[in-house]
Amino acid sequence: MVEFCLGVYLLFGIRRRMTTLFVVLIMGVMTPLTLWLALSNPISDCGCFGDAVTLTNWETFGKNVLLLIAAVSVFKWGNRITPLVTKRFDWLVAMYTFLYISGMTLYCYRELPVFDFRPYHIGADIRKGMEIPEGEKPTVYETRFILQKDGVEKEFTLENYPDSTWTFVDSKTMVKEQGYEPPIHDFSIIRQEDGEDITDEVLDDDNYTFLLVAHQLSQADDSTIDLINELYDYSVEHGYQFYCLTSSPDSDIEDWQERTGAEYPFCLMDDITLKTMIRSNPGLMLLKNGVVINKWSVNSLPDEYVLTDRLEKLPLAQINEKTFSHKVVLVLAWFVFPLLFFSMVDVIWEHFHRKKKLKENRTK
Repeated sequence: MVEFCLGVYLLFGIRRRMTTLFVVLIMGVMTPLTLWLALSNPISDCGCFGDAVTLTNWETFGKNVLLLIAAVSVFKWGNRITPLVTKRFDWLVAMYTFLYISGMTLYCYRELPVFDFRPYHIGADIRKGMEIPEGEKPTVYETRFILQKDGVEKEFTLENYPDSTWTFVDSKTMVKEQGYEPPIHDFSIIRQEDGEDITDEVLDDDNYTFLLVAHQLSQADDSTIDLINELYDYSVEHGYQFYCLTSSPDSDIEDWQERTGAEYPFCLMDDITLKTMIRSNPGLMLLKNGVVINKWSVNSLPDEYVLTDRLEKLPLAQINEKTFSHKVVLVLAWFVFPLLFFSMVDVIWEHFHRKKKLKENRTK
């Protein structure tokens, strides 16, 4: 958010000395930090651009070196930046920029990201995302389940998963043998009741399937539990599958069931995968034939006023993802047009102000 505001202030020449100073200070901190990341390599990607663009740590450092040079240049020759608005209106541009990016951030936090670059975006075919190109060697993963019985914890795999007398505590997915890693590489749905892998059953279902995604039930928002239960009742009534996917231990699942009266089945999945699927806890995903049809955050779940008929007859069950270019135009329009309006008003105001001063000088 800070970087966005500073970028716009630079573009419009707002408070040039202070803005360029802040830019130099930020780059002066970030450049050594990314050098340390490149040398020590504690993480593979700094995440500067989220899921949109992935840069290595050395690429990020190179980018920051160039930006630092640019920052020092604009600081040294900041007086050459031509302001696009006068000081009379620059506060308005600065305030709108801050309000715009704050509002966009709040919207994406409460709802879902406007631009979804993850492999589980609307319209994504999960099976295709799991495919390995011909000739490539796949990465071999192993999921280990930590279960408890009589106060003793043990690790199990799918091959030796124990009976229901054991209580689920946690799970972890590890790389056994590195190879080609497809965009979707750890999508595995394990039924909590008996430890059975039902991934193929879910992805091959040619009917609609609701997936309630709650990576940690102990942290999940329970303000819409009644609506979630109504969604489950709707699914049962119309013959659709409904699963809750979580990485929570059995104790948290039981606590959730007691607090919410949940009757839907629970399945286990890797925590990181669940967070990647949807950035809401809980969130709702609609699948059909392994294709993501729609997604909702906990703040925008479909209710009885929307679910008035079978899904086959409702718009929400049809892939209606707006094109990327359409979203870009829409987001830019909300930002650019008001700024253009402010600039036009500023130009007109300045024109009449000069005209008025010129007229006053002539009458003297």
